[in-house]
Amino acid sequence: MVTLTRPARTASPSVEHPQLETPRYRRNRSRPKWVSIPLRFLVPALLVAGWWIGSATGLIREEILAGPPAVWTAFAELYQSGQLVDFGLASLQRAALGVSVGVIVGLVLGVLSGLSSLGEELIDSTMQINRAVPFLALVPLFIAWFGIDETFKVILIAVATVAPMYAYTYLGVRGVDRKMVEAAQGFGLTGWRLVFGAILPTALPGVLMGLRICLSLSITGLIAAEQVGTREGIGYLVTLAQEYNRTDYMVLCIVMYAALGLIFDAVVRLIERYSMPWRRLSVAR
Repeated sequence: MVTLTRPARTASPSVEHPQLETPRYRRNRSRPKWVSIPLRFLVPALLVAGWWIGSATGLIREEILAGPPAVWTAFAELYQSGQLVDFGLASLQRAALGVSVGVIVGLVLGVLSGLSSLGEELIDSTMQINRAVPFLALVPLFIAWFGIDETFKVILIAVATVAPMYAYTYLGVRGVDRKMVEAAQGFGLTGWRLVFGAILPTALPGVLMGLRICLSLSITGLIAAEQVGTREGIGYLVTLAQEYNRTDYMVLCIVMYAALGLIFDAVVRLIERYSMPWRRLSVAR
C-alpha cells in the first residue's frame, strides 16, 4: 500500500518591503519682498543702464535716440507746464472707456455663445469675422461714420478689445465641467444666478487672461486713435515730437505708454490676487 505524503514546504525567501516615508507637506515657499521686488526690475534696469552708457559714450547718437538725461529734461518741462498730467489723464480716460465697452460686450457675447448652441450659431461667425479684420483698417470708415471726436476714439478701442474678450470668455465657459453645472442646478441655481454663481467663477482664469490681452491691445488702439483730430493726449504729443524731430519727446511718449501698460497689468494682478487666491499656491518658486 502506497502512502501519500504531503511534500514539505520550502521556506520562501523573505521579501524585504521598502520603508515607507510620510510625504512632506508642500508649502508655498515665497521669496521675501526685498528679493522679489528687485528681481522684477532687474532686466528693465539693465536695459536702461545699457541705454545710458551707449548715449554717454556716443555709441547711440542723440538724433537717433535721445539719452536718459534729455528724456528727463523733457519730462521736467512738460510736468512743470502741466501738460504731462493733462495728456496722461486724457489718454487714460479714453483707454478706460474703450476697454470698458469692449470688455462688457465681449463678455456678454462670450457667455451667450458658450452657453447655448443657438447663441454660438448667431454670434460666433460674426465675431470670427471681427477678429480676422485688423481694427486699424477700420479707422477711415469710423472717421466717416463718427467723425474725429471722442466717440470715434472710444469705439475704435472698444472694437480692438471686444474680440479677445469674447474668445477667452467663450473658451472659459465651454471648459466648465458639466457635472459642476448640474450640481449647481441641483441647489436651485438657474438663469443668471447660475451664470454669476457657478459658470463665470469657474471660467474666471480665461476671463482674466482675456482682460489682460484687451488691456494690451487698448494701447495699440489708443495710439491709432490719438493720431487723428486730437489736441491733448500722448498721441498728440507724439505728433508734435515727429513734426519738430524731438526724439526726447518721442522716447518720453513711449515711456508714458509703457507706464499705462504697467498700470493696466497691476489692475489685473490685483483682481487675480483677490478673486483667485488659490493660484498663488500652485506657482513653483
